[in-house]
Amino acid sequence: MRTTAETFDPDRIDPTRHVLIAGPTACGKSALALALARAQGGVVVNADALQVWSCWRVLTARPSSADEAAAPHALYGHITPGAEYSVGHWLREVATLLASGQRLIVTGGTGLYLSALTEGLAAIPATPPEVRARADARMAQEGAGALLAELDRATAARIDRLNPVRIQRAWEVQAATGRGLAAWQDETPAPLLPLTACSALLIETDRDRLAARIDARFAAMLGAGALEEARAVLPFWNPAAPWARAIGAPELVAHLRGETTLEAATEAAQAATRQYAKRQRTWFRSRMHGWHKIMGA
Repeated sequence: MRTTAETFDPDRIDPTRHVLIAGPTACGKSALALALARAQGGVVVNADALQVWSCWRVLTARPSSADEAAAPHALYGHITPGAEYSVGHWLREVATLLASGQRLIVTGGTGLYLSALTEGLAAIPATPPEVRARADARMAQEGAGALLAELDRATAARIDRLNPVRIQRAWEVQAATGRGLAAWQDETPAPLLPLTACSALLIETDRDRLAARIDARFAAMLGAGALEEARAVLPFWNPAAPWARAIGAPELVAHLRGETTLEAATEAAQAATRQYAKRQRTWFRSRMHGWHKIMGA
């Protein structure tokens, strides 16, 4: 019998060590983290860049109120739309939790958060507002390809070329500091939580089985209030904002504005989620060689 996220025995994990749980969306990460916290103790710490936003509980599959009551949780839904938040902010919050002496069970699908935690994060200065405004304008008018073409060779070779957010970030760093993102990354300090200091689990998945789970989960989200969450942000909707990148949010907003049917919005959101899961799996395969792999459901 194969070991899965659902059948994984918590006794296989050293209860004195911090735990990291990574995997694509809808693979069962949160359930496994909660099971470990309940069996061994510890605080479940969010490592998903979209689950930090207060406006999304249902649409980002944040732990339920019942889950949060069953074990301590941290860094979920604590940032309001419009606030500045980045991987650097997240790392500083995790550092505070580590300093408290608590055992952390860090779980999420944002590869950049997890690699920054285990490999270190370069101390890049904050992007000035005027540089961010220039980048936003150029992205809207020219697209990510124009910014990618201006990156230094080392950064362009290293960056995720299919991720417009990462491309814009790299361009902003280069424009603001005069140095490429790769050069900054090469001066990365020691990590907060190296793999040697924790138990690192990577949930792998069967593509077709995961696709079915993704589609079923989004349908369940609609029944649980995802459309109402999207309606609540309509008055201040900004498609360029980090919080607006929640998978499914643009599609539901388009429906609420009368631009598409709910059926079409649902299909588009499910397809976008499947594509997101594909990008996550690609990241994990290329970056997480030292993690212990278990199968998802």
